[in-house]
Amino acid sequence: MSVLFESRLAHLELVQRGKVRDIYRVDDAHLLIVASDRLSAFDVVLPQPIPGKGEVLTRVSNFWLARTRDLVPNHLADLRLEDVVTDPDERAALGDRAVIVRRMRPLPVEAIVRGYLIGSGWKDYRRSGAVCGIRLPEGLRLADKLPRAIYTPSTKAAPGAHDENIDFERTVALLGADLAEQVRDLSLRLYRDCADYARERGILIADTKFEFGVDEAGRLHLIDEVLTPDSSRFWPADQYQPGMSPPSFDKQFVRDYLETLDWDKTPPAPPLPADIIERTAAKYREAEERLTGRRRPS
Repeated sequence: MSVLFESRLAHLELVQRGKVRDIYRVDDAHLLIVASDRLSAFDVVLPQPIPGKGEVLTRVSNFWLARTRDLVPNHLADLRLEDVVTDPDERAALGDRAVIVRRMRPLPVEAIVRGYLIGSGWKDYRRSGAVCGIRLPEGLRLADKLPRAIYTPSTKAAPGAHDENIDFERTVALLGADLAEQVRDLSLRLYRDCADYARERGILIADTKFEFGVDEAGRLHLIDEVLTPDSSRFWPADQYQPGMSPPSFDKQFVRDYLETLDWDKTPPAPPLPADIIERTAAKYREAEERLTGRRRPS
């Protein structure tokens, strides 16, 4: 399996190198996004890549974008990779990690949808009986399925900062009432539709985040990655049990390992043992196989 920690494309301008993604300028209307095999935990990039992770993220995101395009248009462009990255060696290094997208004006809100009570939502509920200001029934347990999915948006923080949970009224102030309602309603619809699909294939989507942008005409588009193990919390349905934190297909596995170490969660991150890397890569592959039905060589 190929590994790409950091992409280098000689004939394209690097716009940004994020924790996971490298973004290049194609022209005034298009960008090339490369999902590397880098892994971040606690906002720190780990020193070793997870083999094949970027390809899994890209294929899974593209799968969902194709499946949801009748609900909402997305940012994928019609340009071919070979027309943008003309060097065959560079294209081979990218593998399935690259997508060409149309430039959009990203909205300053992350559209988070929660279907289960876990993570920061669980901490919020234990403290206040609510999640991001949304009152919930008493007596819910860790990982309980919520009576209905809830929309809990956050701001999009600048690099190095943390996102901030906000209420719906704040999104109205940021986006305007019509666009805020459109983002909320569409996010909930996307989550319900995709969670139902995933459940039939043995995966529970506990929560996820969507990102949206608008084109020059002001039309809303789904952008960034969609319903991947990095942007969502995936649980195996056959191991789900309310009252305990289920195992997951995402990098929580790595976080749990790092929590056992004497590390203060600041750079540099400690190296990962080979078995942690291999088991993490296998979890990403399994999520893809369950969702798409396509088995990839390990």
